[in-house]
Amino acid sequence: MGGCLSSEEEYYYSSDQELLSVWDNEDSGLFLASSREPKTKVITKELLQLAQREDLQRVMDLLLVKEHHARTLLIHYRWDVEKLFAVFVEKGEDSLFAAAGVSIAEHQQGNSVLSPSTTMTCDICVEDHLPGDQMTRMDCGHCFCKNCWTEHFIVKIKEGQSKRIRCMAPKCNAICDEDVVRSLVGKSRPDLAEKFDRFLLESYIEDNRMVKWCPSTPHCGNAIRVEDDGLCEVECSCGCQFCFSCLSEAHSPCSCLMWEQWRKKIREESETVNWIAVNTKPCPKCHLPLEKNGGCVLVTCRCGQSFCWLCGGSTGREHSWYTIAGHSCSQDQEAREKQTERTKRNLYCYMPYHNGYRVHTDSFKRESELKETILKKVSISEERDFSWVTNGLDRLLRSRRVLSCLYPFAFYMFKNAQFKNEMMPREREIKQHLFEDQQQQLEGSVEKLSKLLEEPFEQYTEDKVLDIRIKVINLSVTVDTLCKKMYECIENELLGSLQVGVHNIAPYKSKGIERASDFYTSGDSSYQPSDCGTSDSSSPSSWGSRNSLYPRIG
Repeated sequence: MGGCLSSEEEYYYSSDQELLSVWDNEDSGLFLASSREPKTKVITKELLQLAQREDLQRVMDLLLVKEHHARTLLIHYRWDVEKLFAVFVEKGEDSLFAAAGVSIAEHQQGNSVLSPSTTMTCDICVEDHLPGDQMTRMDCGHCFCKNCWTEHFIVKIKEGQSKRIRCMAPKCNAICDEDVVRSLVGKSRPDLAEKFDRFLLESYIEDNRMVKWCPSTPHCGNAIRVEDDGLCEVECSCGCQFCFSCLSEAHSPCSCLMWEQWRKKIREESETVNWIAVNTKPCPKCHLPLEKNGGCVLVTCRCGQSFCWLCGGSTGREHSWYTIAGHSCSQDQEAREKQTERTKRNLYCYMPYHNGYRVHTDSFKRESELKETILKKVSISEERDFSWVTNGLDRLLRSRRVLSCLYPFAFYMFKNAQFKNEMMPREREIKQHLFEDQQQQLEGSVEKLSKLLEEPFEQYTEDKVLDIRIKVINLSVTVDTLCKKMYECIENELLGSLQVGVHNIAPYKSKGIERASDFYTSGDSSYQPSDCGTSDSSSPSSWGSRNSLYPRIG
């Protein structure tokens, strides 16, 4: 606000600051933290290799292995460094390497150098070759000619198995050295060598449960990495907000399974389709749906075909009010009527939740457009501080999305048969009343906030703007509190008492869906792939010294 503040303005201004300080402090005692907030990073295409090398270097430093060994281990353990270290501590080096197909025979036996003095026979093509020029030995000790290795590598890359190409020797599970693969394939098929490198690089995302591509359309090219294994919703730097678990749009407090079923239900069981199924019958001749608006049991289609409304069978035209000459309904008419009634009941049960969901999704779209309009208006005002407006709009849109997702959650929680074996009828009724009471409180506060923000406050006097401002801030804090309580109710009172591990939900955050920050590494950005430990690790004593590194784990 410009100029000096009056005593009344000072009161409102200090009240604003107190409320906003509580609003912005998620760690305050006002709100109960449902889980530790995960940190997320945006990895661009340019930084993907650097992000991968960060994990590679950790494994190379701990285990004193070459880069291709570290990559093989990480791909086997889906790039979970902590799990890899835990297996190393619990089961030891030999078990760790054997499970991943890593062989260190070259260090233990010293037989990686081939003598050029005598010829060797390749067991694959059964031809004699000079060892130095035409034969290649892998870490596992198996040696074949370069032509056979090359053909083996080409086949595996074409089959899409290039991330873990195993040795050709029978019953050998060792993974081939990626440098050898790259060198041999690059001489005859540089396109496949490039494809091989791309597969290795993208393995960091494709095989990593902590890193996923942003699902934006068109694809922005970014990946998101989380530093916590918890369920979360994140926002990419491109603006796409999504659930990290299922990669669909942010949908809490619905679980991923509920949201998947709801979206499928909306696609396959729209209001129109259900209405047609319940209120019409297909003509047995032209198959067009017909609606009966009264009258007797005989219906005549515009194609000229007459049929019985009760069973749908074709008939003649002679009839009375209840019967048709020469026609009797089939014996499964009772089953047909039961099915129709069942469809009607399901439709009447589903429609209130579908309509509530649509109301709030439509309001969300309308208020998103309103936000753009309001921001344009307040941006040209230099004399007044309208930060409370933008904060209120953000809170409104956040809570509106939560409200829209509460309807599919309530449908599957209380009206669908999903939890019929988990709750007794009386228990279900009590929980439904508790849920609906909190839902109504949240809806009422959100609608009040929406109405206030639609006011043309940029045209009002200073006193009226002050009054609206304090109301908006109060309602924003109230809405946030109610959202927190709703999530706690769902997590603790509803889902928490059920034996349903698949229905975990992402926690609510007062500051909104977490925006992923730019990736950076504390390591040297100029790091280049190297044969870590080649000179020192060749001796058995140096490999045994790994035990001294145990305290560094974790």
